[in-house]
Amino acid sequence: MKIAIASGKGGTGKTTLAVNLALRASETRNVVLADLDVEEPNSSIFISGNKLIEQQLFRSVPNWEKEACTLCGKCAEVCQFHAVVKLGETIMVLPKLCHSCFACSELCPVNALLMRNTPLGWLRVFEQGKLFFLESKLDVGEEMSAPMIKQTIAYMNDKLPEPEYQFRDCPPGTSCPVIAATGDADLVLLVTEPTPFGLHDLELAVEAMRQLDKRMAVVINRWGIGNDKVLRFCETERLPVWAIFPNQRKIAELYSRGELIYPKVQEFREGLDSILDKLDLMKREAE
Repeated sequence: MKIAIASGKGGTGKTTLAVNLALRASETRNVVLADLDVEEPNSSIFISGNKLIEQQLFRSVPNWEKEACTLCGKCAEVCQFHAVVKLGETIMVLPKLCHSCFACSELCPVNALLMRNTPLGWLRVFEQGKLFFLESKLDVGEEMSAPMIKQTIAYMNDKLPEPEYQFRDCPPGTSCPVIAATGDADLVLLVTEPTPFGLHDLELAVEAMRQLDKRMAVVINRWGIGNDKVLRFCETERLPVWAIFPNQRKIAELYSRGELIYPKVQEFREGLDSILDKLDLMKREAE
């Protein structure tokens, strides 16, 4: 089962939940955790496993072959991202805008746009007990995170043993990287906080996931710092709230030291176990 842990905004505790939930689950289950926040991955702060693999990832961008080109302009017409532009007798390729969809290359009638690999970033795989952990990190200055997220997911699905649960620490927000990270997920766990900012961005995240027809559940973090409008929103929208974690100084202290929370805070551990119980039930119902 594939569980995407997402949030409409950064700073809600998404990574904290993802890491603690995955490690708690791995005590009794085979689990994979992938840090798909490829611009700023930091799940590895909490994990000390053995590194198994480190490999460079690439993305494909078109390279214009002037001698073969007839300047028909078909490539510019089909590129929905405006990464290929016809300027007089020149075809200009803008690599930063290219999404590696291959449309220009495949539809060129004379094969004048051949795809070439360009460095994207690095993928690392670690093992800790029953947990496989993947971390992908974009190269500095690289803007296209969605292709890297898709490659990481493909590696996870094709190269690693199938786990009982596959957890994904998704990038925050509702843009292309989030869509790439949640595309084939069986469940999206939305992490929020009881503040006006948390509610606003939860509403955006819910709208995006409904466009993708995703099953959702909500986890409310730092309960006690704001009001109950987030909870009322979930009730109105019929979104199940799977856990509510309190705003505790001890949790903040453990996080600030880069330590796991569930081994030292019973209430937090019980919340994780409640989530895992619901996942177990969901998995049985799907079988």
